[in-house]
Amino acid sequence: MDAPPPPPAQSTPRNVFAFGLTSLLNDTASEMAYWVLPAFLTSLGAGPAQLGIIEGIAESVSSFAKLFSGYVTDQAARRKPIVVGGYFVANAVKPLLALVSSWWQILGIRFADRFAKGVRGTARDVMVAESVEPSRIGSAYGLIQAMDSAGAIAGPLLALAVIGRFGMRGVFALAVVPGALCVIVAWLGIREVHRALPVARRAPPRAHVGTAALGCPAERSSAAAAKSEWLPKLPLGFYYVLAVVTLFSLGNSSDMFLVLRAGTIGIPASRAPLLGLVFNLMFTLFSWPAGKFSDHFSRSAIAAAGYFVFAIVYFVFALAPSQLAIWLTMAFYGLFYALTNPVLKALVVESVARDVRGRALGIFSFLTSLTTLLSSIITGALWKMYGPAVPFYFSAGIAAVSACALLAHRSTARE
Repeated sequence: MDAPPPPPAQSTPRNVFAFGLTSLLNDTASEMAYWVLPAFLTSLGAGPAQLGIIEGIAESVSSFAKLFSGYVTDQAARRKPIVVGGYFVANAVKPLLALVSSWWQILGIRFADRFAKGVRGTARDVMVAESVEPSRIGSAYGLIQAMDSAGAIAGPLLALAVIGRFGMRGVFALAVVPGALCVIVAWLGIREVHRALPVARRAPPRAHVGTAALGCPAERSSAAAAKSEWLPKLPLGFYYVLAVVTLFSLGNSSDMFLVLRAGTIGIPASRAPLLGLVFNLMFTLFSWPAGKFSDHFSRSAIAAAGYFVFAIVYFVFALAPSQLAIWLTMAFYGLFYALTNPVLKALVVESVARDVRGRALGIFSFLTSLTTLLSSIITGALWKMYGPAVPFYFSAGIAAVSACALLAHRSTARE
């Protein structure tokens, strides 16, 4: 039997706060640029097809980076350099958007940005899980997600304040300020989580290694063997959830298509940051409560509710009955992220052994994000061939099916 995990270090509150503040500053820089990007692409002569390629490739690169980072995270003795390095690269390339003159240059910048995000993301999530008690993992992810989305509120507001005077290129250039602060906070604030393995966990492997149901860590005979495998044995329940979320991701294209759809019914590009604002207000308000709620109730059911919210949002965007409906639905869309982002992350972390959390998160992010490439390309193609409504109906249908499949799964009760 494995020895119980070591108690959280005394630096736990500092770590959670440092990760949260870092996420807030990083997302402020990212969202300043993100919601302006569709209009900027249009000004360069690009359209939905190019946007689909850029966002699809960017997210796909992030997924490959997370897969690699997951393995490195499980092997590395120190994870802080991975996290800080990822934040540094991402925030060094964002201001370069102010200098570009063609869409393929934007593709290169987004490539570097998302690659850095993928490298740091898995290491950060594992460090968070090891910085708190197992019964508070959902709450920790929810709090950090809330601060992350609070930065996504500050970003569009800053973009609105800047764009009228300095234009879109000025928005990209000024994103360097919160980006630099993010790197400084990560460097000075985050503390390494030490994780020495007990001697009892280094015994030679037995003839049979059991697995646990989703929600109970798998029993391992050798921590050293588990750490050395690229693809370790993982519970069947983990793969079920992975399959459902991957299916859902086929309909979850870049949010930039929502911004483009809003533009087709008369919402001007200058108000695109406000769409991000109303969306992230809901995201911020409900992320922490959703994470805390999932520590006591079925994470699968909570995430399924988020998928149903997504289906409703995309159905309304397909109909696009009025500008008011788009604004209200965009606010409602934030609830989808709050009910899924921190909750699914906690669901994955609690489903596997401590030694393979990085790889489990990496595999999860890799497969789901890889389908985002296909989804963004499909959405761009359907939009071009059949108009804007069809891809939104397609996404709504896939989300509804995925929600039903996730409801069929039962999370193991937690103490």
